[in-house]
Amino acid sequence: MNDLNSSLRGGGSRERILTAVKKNQPELMTLPVVKNFPQGFSSPVEKFSEVLKGIGGSVYEVANYTEVLHILTANFPGANRIMSTVQELSSINKGDTGYEDPHSLEDVDLAVISSPLAVAENGAVWTMDSLVPQRVLPFICQHLAVIVNKENLVSSMHEAYDKIGNADYGFGVFIAGPSKTADIEQSLVLGAHGPKSMTVFLIG
Repeated sequence: MNDLNSSLRGGGSRERILTAVKKNQPELMTLPVVKNFPQGFSSPVEKFSEVLKGIGGSVYEVANYTEVLHILTANFPGANRIMSTVQELSSINKGDTGYEDPHSLEDVDLAVISSPLAVAENGAVWTMDSLVPQRVLPFICQHLAVIVNKENLVSSMHEAYDKIGNADYGFGVFIAGPSKTADIEQSLVLGAHGPKSMTVFLIG
């Protein structure tokens, strides 16, 4: 601090302040080793389903993409614009599929994306820019469907970050359930600021 005060003495110009700050950076410290806290569940699939349903989401266990297609077609018959970033489900696309302008996605009724990771303890799924070309898509759509392979389901966030902590991505996000909020009486309101529903398909 004394060095910083000395550097600033005699003037307060922007350049002098920035130079003083640069000269007085704290020493770098190695990150602490955080002990992993194993939290295994006898059935991660059941736990994931229980938690996600508890926060307003829906879960289907399916064997293949054909089953996913049948369920989505049956559950969203009135969807006028459907966008799928999952190659295996491209046949469900309906309406304009352009996503270059994020504002143009405001009328997407159903978005279908994939996730390489799901977490049982909080019902969250992870996705990133390589899987969602336009990051606003999972949040601006009316309904969101996510495809996850059962093999990519982990029990806790500790396990999740062990897998993605050093991954290379520009944008990543955990999503747990549809958009929700509560009023002063704690009445749950779904779809307040984003998707009205979230459906996760555990495939495999």
